[in-house]
Amino acid sequence: MLTEPMPADAVEAARKRLAVAAEDLDANRIAALVRDLAAEAGVAPVWERVRRPLLGGPRGHSATEIAVEHALSEGVRIGLDGYRRDRGRPLPPDGVLLAGAEQEAHCLGLHALAAALREQGRGCLLLGPALPWAALAAAVVRVRPHSPGLVADPAHRPRVPPGPLRARLSPGTPLRRGARLDRAVPAAVGTPHHLRRRRRRLRGGSP
Repeated sequence: MLTEPMPADAVEAARKRLAVAAEDLDANRIAALVRDLAAEAGVAPVWERVRRPLLGGPRGHSATEIAVEHALSEGVRIGLDGYRRDRGRPLPPDGVLLAGAEQEAHCLGLHALAAALREQGRGCLLLGPALPWAALAAAVVRVRPHSPGLVADPAHRPRVPPGPLRARLSPGTPLRRGARLDRAVPAAVGTPHHLRRRRRRLRGGSP
């Protein structure tokens, strides 16, 4: 389901419905639409073809435009977080840790990735946006994930992780801002060979 395309007419209809709900500042309706669309087409197609074009354009300048953008972002986040989530039977983190890099406040992509992983019956540990490097280092040491992934704005790239933490982060996890979800999910899940190699790297062994 990760790569099946949505028909063009379905994409256009979905964008219009989400835009109308955002104009009404109705985050709950947006969340319900996101869940319904994901159930019909899969998380990745909805993310790539519906959500990203809506929020990827020029930023609003007026107070109303900014409120509409925030309503859309919040509704999408709520919808993604509720998709395929069984409160009574939570999925284990399964070796995947996701976080927004220090100073990175926009992490909807991580919520989309977490939802796409649940769609495959996989869990993850999502620590949210703007996680300080020291906190991320502590989490990596405690959890020892095979697939630690970051989302970072290229504008903040000079603030790279400290050396010891950088050595623990998997360079093969393409979770920078703008990464394609259908490529990020396989990278996060990994193959048995990749998982063994990543575990050796986290333990300080040879790659």
